[in-house]
Formats: sequence, structure tokens, C-alpha cells
Amino acid sequence: MKFSPALESLIEALRCLPGVGPRSAQRMSLHLLERDREGAETLAQSLTEAVEKIGHCSRCRNFAEETLCEICADPRRDRSTVCVVESPADVLALEQSASYRGVYFVLMGHLSPIDGIGPDDIGLDVFQRQVTDGEVKEVILATNPTVEGEATAYFLTDMLAGTGISLTRIAHGVPLGGELEYVDGSTLAHALSGRVPVDAQR
Repeated sequence: MKFSPALESLIEALRCLPGVGPRSAQRMSLHLLERDREGAETLAQSLTEAVEKIGHCSRCRNFAEETLCEICADPRRDRSTVCVVESPADVLALEQSASYRGVYFVLMGHLSPIDGIGPDDIGLDVFQRQVTDGEVKEVILATNPTVEGEATAYFLTDMLAGTGISLTRIAHGVPLGGELEYVDGSTLAHALSGRVPVDAQR
């Protein structure tokens, strides 16, 4: 079945969303047009407004509508500790844990030479200038435990070597409440290599 050009365009546009294939995009498009045209208009307006208003924080590169995001603008945050993450979603996850009161630096990606993504493409030149101003005492490397995330963490370690800044890496391992027999080998390897003395856990 061939749809009208406008409907084909809508289906193709929805496919830019992660996890949305041709069939899912088709179902979404038909649902909006058949049952929720008002919702479709609201969605279109919200997308347009978000694209026009939301930029990047001048300090941490997270999404923001002002020059500084809410976290960087908060005087109660500890600016001596910077947590480096790959995406705004990572910031949201850490904030929901309510266990971190420092600030962030959002890379908006990770190093990937195969894809042509180098240090300057993820703002590491900006980050290096920011953390060497004397205020930062600790940098927490919270990139994902993927090949690219680990490579990015190693690059940051080399970049900040000799600056006197304390570098720490978030722990990766067995999840709380998990059972060893169901944990994959890579996660177990991380857990073993990152083991700490029992006294340090108290």
C-alpha cells in the first residue's frame, strides 16, 4: 500500500527516534491521524518550541534554556568535584540517585575514531581548560562501560595526568540484589578487577 506523500514523510520522520522501525513509525502516524489529531498538533508545537529554546549550558554542555543549566547555576553544588558523563540522560540518572552534589561535564558522546569522533568533537578541549583553573579537585569518570566509554575514560586519564587533580572511576559490577549465576562474564570481570577491601565498604 502506498501512502500519500505527507503521510510517508511523517512515517519517515518518526523513524529518527531510537528503537522505532518502519512498522512502529507507521502505527504511530496512523494513530495520531486517526484518533489524536489534537495530540499531534501539541506534539508538533512542543518539538518546535524545544528545538528553538533548548541549547547547551556554557559550562557543562548539558541541555539548558539559559546560559547556565539549573545545576551549574545552583550555588549549593560542589564545584570542586566534576562528574564526566556521556549524555544528558546520564545526568538525569545520577540526579535521581540523590547521592551526588557536585557538578557535571556532558560529553554528548564518546571517542570513536572509526566514526571520526575525536577529542574536540566531544568537548575535551573545553573540559581541559575548565578543570585546570585550580578550582577542581576531583574528576569522576562516569562514562559507560563500553569499549568506547572505556577508551574515553583512558584518554581523560592521560589528559589530566600530572595536573594534581584526583581521578576516580565509577564502580561497575554486580547489581544490588543480583545473583552471580545470572551476571554476564564481562560484568563479573569488572567486579573482580574493581574489588575493594571489606573495611573500605563500611
